[in-house]
Formats: sequence, C-alpha cells, structure tokens
Amino acid sequence: MPNTPTIPESITVHLGRPEENARNVTLPFLDYVANVASSEIYPTWPENAIRANMLAQISFALNRIYTEYYPARGYDFDITNSTSIDQSFVEGRDIFENIRELAGELFNDYIVRRGNQEPLLASYCDGRRVTCNGLSQWGSVELAEQGYTPYGILTYYYGDDIDLVRNAPIANTTESAPVVPLRLGAVNDDVRVIQLRLNRISKNYPSIPKIVEVDGIFGTDTEAAVRRFQEIFGLAADGVVGKATWYYIRRIYNAVKRLNDLASEGVTLEEITGQYPGVLREGDSGIGVANLQYYLNYLSGYYSTVRPVTIDGVFGPTTRAAVLDAQNTFGLVADGIVGAVTWEAIYDAYLGIITTIPRTFTEGVSIPFGGVVLRQGAESEDVRLLQEYLNYIAATYTAIPTVSVTGYFGPRTREAVIAFQEQFSLPVSGTVGAITWNAITDVYEDLFQGATRGEGQAPGTTIGG
Repeated sequence: MPNTPTIPESITVHLGRPEENARNVTLPFLDYVANVASSEIYPTWPENAIRANMLAQISFALNRIYTEYYPARGYDFDITNSTSIDQSFVEGRDIFENIRELAGELFNDYIVRRGNQEPLLASYCDGRRVTCNGLSQWGSVELAEQGYTPYGILTYYYGDDIDLVRNAPIANTTESAPVVPLRLGAVNDDVRVIQLRLNRISKNYPSIPKIVEVDGIFGTDTEAAVRRFQEIFGLAADGVVGKATWYYIRRIYNAVKRLNDLASEGVTLEEITGQYPGVLREGDSGIGVANLQYYLNYLSGYYSTVRPVTIDGVFGPTTRAAVLDAQNTFGLVADGIVGAVTWEAIYDAYLGIITTIPRTFTEGVSIPFGGVVLRQGAESEDVRLLQEYLNYIAATYTAIPTVSVTGYFGPRTREAVIAFQEQFSLPVSGTVGAITWNAITDVYEDLFQGATRGEGQAPGTTIGG
C-alpha cells in the first residue's frame, strides 16, 4: 500500500469470480475506466450523470487496489469482472467516444470520505432491478435531469461528508510486502505500518498484546504481537513478518476497519505518515546514519576488508567508502547506497558476532548493543543489562534515577534513559538504540575504571557521538 493513494498505470482484471480458473487481463487504468463505464451505463445519459457514475466506478476500483483486497487473499489480480462483487468489464468491447473522452479527463479523480485517505468504496447498483445503499444509476439520471451537478449527485447518495480528489499522481504500483522480512531489530516504516495495524486489530482480538509505542522499531513487544496474531489465524508462529503474514495482517485490518465498505472507519493521515527513510546515501544525516556507522565500525574490528568510520551521524565520503567495503565483502551490488538488502546484510553480520557474547551482567564488563532497540514495554536480558549499567552510572550522576533490575522496561527505566540522554547531550527519545547504548557503556567503563569528571568536563558533554 503506498503512503497516499496514487493512480496505477495499469490494473489486472480477473475474468471471472475470484475462485474461478479464468484468465487475467492487464491493461492501462484509463482504458479500464472507459471499458467499465461503457459496460455499465448509457452514453446517451446526461453528462452530469455519466460523470457521477464514472467517479463512483473509479473510486471503487481504486479502493480495491489501495487496500490490496485481492492480494491480501492470495490472488494475483487487482479486481474481477464479476458484477456480483465488483464491476462489469468486457474484454475487447467497443468504447463509446464520449465515454473515452470523459475517461481521459476523470481517470485520476476519485471520492474520499472527509478526513479519510483511502478511496471510497463507492458501491452502486442500477436502482431498478437491484437497489443498494450506494448510488442508483437510474436515479442519478433523474437527478441530473433536475439540474444536479456530479458532486451534488454523489453527495445525494454518499452523504455531505465526501470530497473529490482531483489530478492524483500516477505511478507504477508494486506489492506492498517488504522485500526483506520484518523481524526483531528491524527499524523502518514497514514496521510502523505493522504496529498500527496490529494495535487496531487487537481491539477486536484482545489477546493480541498492545504495542506500547508505534515508532517503527521492531522490539520484543512487536514480536509478541506478531506471534500471537499468527497463532490466532493459523500461521507459522515465528514472530517474523514475511509476505504471508504481511498480507494476512492486511486482510484482517481491512476487515476490522471496514475499509471495503461504504461505512469505512477510514485510514487517517496519521496512520500513513512515514517517520524513517527507506534508503541511506551520501548527504544524509541523523540517527539512522549514526546507527549504520556504529554497525560498520564494529564490523571493522572483525572484517579487515571493512574500514572503520567515525560515528557522527553524517553520511560522508568515508561512510560511503565503508558501505562499499561491506557490499564488496558480502557479495552485494557495490553502489555505496544502503537499501533494505545492504542494511540487512550489515545487520546480520553484526548479529552473527554479538550473539556469541553472553548477555549476562558481569561487573566491569560492557556488552555491545544487542541489535534490538529497547523501549518501554520491552522485556529481555538486554533490558536487565541496561538497568545494571544505569544504576552504576546513577551513583555518580545523581540526576539519573535508579531503577529496579527486573529485565522489564517500564516507565521508571524510561525516565532513567531520558535523564541519561539529557545529561550527555544525546537525542532525547527514551529509547535505547545503538548510539545511546554505546554512550551508556562508555560512561560505565570510564566510571568502573576509576575515571571521574575532570576539570572542564561537566554534564552535557557529548559522549559516543
């Protein structure tokens, strides 16, 4: 699913009911719109009625595409030509000239419910042989003859709280399932999408645990929610979101939100606003780059073919060179750009090293970052380690509160993390990723080895980049 609806360059139509063994036909979306209109309505109708009907037909098809209604059920098409569930499409039929002209004008316009983002499932029927809750095709003719505008006709049937989106962008559409399966430690927008959907699904299936923070970080609470979802719906309960789990979550999310219904709960702008870049390249900066540099720097101690980098959060020439080193080392396309595949290779190599290190607290010994961002709601041995380190640091830096060493990341642990981040001029998030973990272990080591704040070193000194 794209972040915001776009008009597909093409659409794939199944020539029969979904379960029937029938051919698929792929054609330009504009041609599809003209075909459906020529099959569903009469070219002699008043133009305002034709326009209203075509906007309903376009919105219906776009709803199917945007919600991935059929891919979420395991099918390889976007819509069917079965009029009992979709709309009429007749392969090879003649297209009426006035319909073709209007299709060229309207094919990238559609209806939305005000405040929602998804195209409205603008259901309709002929209004004579069949009646429905949506638009009456013959009724739209009567309204047009009474002087109703296309928008007036649509609001008559769908309500006053609809808007028309005009000239929506046109783009190639691809399946939304991530190329790399989502698992513990992943950090990206796809994780955030899954978190949002699982939290909404959990309202209807309360045994799915809530994910405390919808932040795009695949932590232990996200893994627990995924695993429980898989158990409920008979999927392999491995806590990993591959293609099958991704689309099953999509299918259930559509159902509980009623996105394929006139009475849709709706997708809000908040739900589709991204927080993380999908790709890191030279010129980028920020915490994502700093995390990448942390992993590369750690790998450089084990792979002579990967050069060390400074962890400064700026993707400059040296970081690009280290990325190229890693890509060449792991047999990837060497372009210096960190996409999902490169990130996964670097991350997996890092995990391959640190998983050999026991994750238990030993006084005076600091353990490298475990690869999974820790935040409120997490429960693990790494949280226990974090709490031990924070308590040791708190004995010197009294602005940092002590915490109970339970292995559970609760509000008190979050307060201690925030206090540490404020003390040492780190981005204040209340979560512990590679950079905050590195800073905590650096301070811990300094204090354990007898280092104290020397002259000129005061709270606020930047630690660990």
